[in-house]
Amino acid sequence: MSKAAQRNGVPPRRPGEDDEICRVCKSSRYLNHDLHFLVNPECYHKMCDSCVDRIFSTGPAPCPIAGCTRTLRKQRFRTQTFEDLKIEREVDVRRKVAQVFNKEEGDFETLRAYNNYLEEMEIITFNLLGGIDVAATERKLADYAAQSAPSIAQRDAKAAKERNNQNAQQAAVKEQALLNRSAADRASMTSIAQREESHKQSLDALAADHQTDTKVVLKKSTARRTAAEKARDRQRQQQQQQQQSQQPGTPNTAADSSEVYRIEGLRAVVEALPEEPYDPFGGRSFAPAYYTLQPHYDHPWLDKARTDPSIVAGGYDLREYYQRTTLEAFAGLGCFLEEEMGERERGKDGDGDGMVATEGAAMAAAGGDGAGGDDVL
Repeated sequence: MSKAAQRNGVPPRRPGEDDEICRVCKSSRYLNHDLHFLVNPECYHKMCDSCVDRIFSTGPAPCPIAGCTRTLRKQRFRTQTFEDLKIEREVDVRRKVAQVFNKEEGDFETLRAYNNYLEEMEIITFNLLGGIDVAATERKLADYAAQSAPSIAQRDAKAAKERNNQNAQQAAVKEQALLNRSAADRASMTSIAQREESHKQSLDALAADHQTDTKVVLKKSTARRTAAEKARDRQRQQQQQQQQSQQPGTPNTAADSSEVYRIEGLRAVVEALPEEPYDPFGGRSFAPAYYTLQPHYDHPWLDKARTDPSIVAGGYDLREYYQRTTLEAFAGLGCFLEEEMGERERGKDGDGDGMVATEGAAMAAAGGDGAGGDDVL
């Protein structure tokens, strides 16, 4: 549709409707925008509503389209749902077959039986849509409907009951939503009324207290003026007393005094000490107690290792070697095996509390005293 037609208030139409023409009266949408087309599921021939009223109002009549011999009834005409009539026909055929083949998977003993049932339903649908053995397929569908009439009716009743329950549930949900909305509206209106009443009471209270507040302000102003007058009288009397106490020619000590005015009772200002760096170990030292690690040791093997590419090429530092070897060398200092063995033997005999470190070993470990305590490499 053109933009001019949209501006003129013409309702929008689906694509391809501008050239739709009734095959009976040759009316076109181009000339009559209020023209509506109807179809009948018997033959799916499209014709306008005027032709349907004119031809089928008196009763059943044959289809007016040339070559069609189907008998049509007015009550079966309906508005086309899909733009493609093939899709419209397929949906109707599948709905018709599904009304007869309405069993579910739970009605069969095995999955294969249910799959065979679905395959049979698809074969019947395909034959009806493709026009293959239509008479035999219709007869087969009618025979199955007659044989399974009780089960089909039971299944239809169950489906109708489920639909009714679903509709009732939806209606209950909608009703509850309406009740909740009404309760919320009432609560909101009550809250608004309470706020308005509280505001009105506040205004009334302010209006009632206005005169009392004015009297209190006047009393306070009079008290302030009286206190100010008393203060000025006292200051005037003090000045007169000072003038009388001073003799002629006597220097004014308050004016000639050169002393610095100081405030007593102040705390002495102490400069803050610089903050020490944070120590995560709380001041605990891990320096070795029995030796001092030197940065360089003279040894022929070490001199060769310092220049050997196979050792230093990967970034190996000989200071790690110094640290490890000296730690291994001094690891046994402070351990007195004879005393510990004696303590162990006494513990086995029941004279002691088990294997414990000797007093000398404990002192040596704690203070670094003992054999080799001052050795330096």
